[in-house]
Amino acid sequence: MSAVPAAPLPASAEQVPAADGVRRPDLGLLLVPPRARTGWRLVPARVLAMCAVELQKLRHDRTELYTRAVQPALWLLIFGETFTKLRSIPTGNIPYLDYLAPGIIAQSAMFIAIFYGIMIIWERDSGVLTKLLVTPTPRAALVTGKAFAAGVKAVIQAVVVILIAALLGVAMTWNPLRLLGVAVVVLLGSAFFSCLSMTIAGIVLTRDRLMGIGQAITMPLFFGSNALYPVGLMPGWLQAISKANPLSYQVDALRGLLIGTPAHLPLDFGVLALATVLGITAASALLGRLAK
Repeated sequence: MSAVPAAPLPASAEQVPAADGVRRPDLGLLLVPPRARTGWRLVPARVLAMCAVELQKLRHDRTELYTRAVQPALWLLIFGETFTKLRSIPTGNIPYLDYLAPGIIAQSAMFIAIFYGIMIIWERDSGVLTKLLVTPTPRAALVTGKAFAAGVKAVIQAVVVILIAALLGVAMTWNPLRLLGVAVVVLLGSAFFSCLSMTIAGIVLTRDRLMGIGQAITMPLFFGSNALYPVGLMPGWLQAISKANPLSYQVDALRGLLIGTPAHLPLDFGVLALATVLGITAASALLGRLAK
């Protein structure tokens, strides 16, 4: 009987000549793992991966979006409509409902992000955070991915609020470039407040404490900004707080972009970007403390 010919090697298999002249496949690729991404290429990929993981949770459960739309709708329908008729807050030639709408967009975005640290604590308790920290992913990339996932959720929430405001007759711009600027402002503001929440989580370490602190600071941040009334109506001490409050710069930028009021857009974007970078730095430094 004739010998059965051996099956040819696939064309993709690299071959090296042996001492007897017969070419054999090089198994080096099976023994040596491929080189991992390093440097600047690693961080963007890991940030996008973490952001995608966080957004997958929203894909499986959209209840959060529906329930969180109730509160801003009530602010616009009840508070905004009532104070528009009362005319008790001077807003110039702008109806109070128009003046209020950007502030409610910023408020709803902040409320989504300010309790984001609870998810970090839950991941710590379930063991997920420990597994993430032993991967090659930089801690800053983990925090940034989670922060901008919160920003994407806030942008979706902002779209809902804008549609409600449009149905109520609020005069807003529909310029695509300005709406893109609105999305960037909401993204940066939410990223900062989610990093603030993760920083607090790294300090207090428990969900109960974080819930208490989060509830204690949300309303002062909201009322200590220009979301409901002009800064000029505030007492001097509250004006100083408002100038140090990132929410004030977010609201100022949203008003300038959406309804065309005078705004300091370069300053607003600069403060929000700087606050986000500082927030990511602080949250990254305290992330390891949660896993201990």
